[in-house]
Amino acid sequence: MFISKNWQDYVLFDAGGGKRLEKWGKYTLVRPDPQIIWSGGYGGQWDKADGIYSRSSSGGGSWVKKDIPDQWEISYGDMRFSLSPMGFKHTGVFPEQAVNWDWFAPLIKRRSGAVRVLNLFAYTGCASAAAALAGAAVCHVDASKGMVARARRNAELCKVRPEGIRYIVDDCFKFVRREIRRGSKYEAIILDPPSYGRGPGGEKWSLESDLDGLVRDLAELLSDQPLFVLLNSYTTGLSPSTCGYILGNALRRFGGRVESDELGLPVRASGLCLPCGASSRWTAGS
Repeated sequence: MFISKNWQDYVLFDAGGGKRLEKWGKYTLVRPDPQIIWSGGYGGQWDKADGIYSRSSSGGGSWVKKDIPDQWEISYGDMRFSLSPMGFKHTGVFPEQAVNWDWFAPLIKRRSGAVRVLNLFAYTGCASAAAALAGAAVCHVDASKGMVARARRNAELCKVRPEGIRYIVDDCFKFVRREIRRGSKYEAIILDPPSYGRGPGGEKWSLESDLDGLVRDLAELLSDQPLFVLLNSYTTGLSPSTCGYILGNALRRFGGRVESDELGLPVRASGLCLPCGASSRWTAGS
């Protein structure tokens, strides 16, 4: 398991009964998690949470207790990110992804030449900021204008140089195809697609049906000196091995190696690690 264990401002205190109890800086939240199908963990600190997100019987949900500000900040190493209680239980940061930031930042720093990074479905830009701070020139692409605005704010908080990240509001599939026609090249690609999605024009996509084709298209964008490709998945049933096979098949002509595993967060109360999705990492050979 790829475990994010270097946080100071984030702690997963406990997990049980379909919920997680977390500390985000000054505030403690309770949020649902479908992976937590074991029992336990309803006492003490659970009753003192500052914010609680509850699922509704209709399938949606809302923050039923919100003794938290509309926005606050947390740090990870030299980076700083803005948080807010968003719809569908999110805060704007996926803390399990920190282990991937810690993985690719040294790869970028060690590369003697320029590293151009394409970050697709880039959300609030935490990975973009990590790559830019390591010295990469990042192209950040997301279909949501609001998420791109949040990414800009996170980059400012992280003190990323203005020229370090180029922001694009676009459908990722269309952008990739245009980049192929333009002959654009990147040394590294970060891919964090949703299970289902729509582009700005209402374009539909499904991870299970469209991912393989997208990764094969992305292989056309790698330069002749590729560094890494990172694929993240939060789709239940899409295993780390499956993601690894997709990467390995698409990038076979480049050589290199693929490693795949679950992402995890340590649970302080039990000593367990909560599974939080999957990552597959392709790195070029020496």
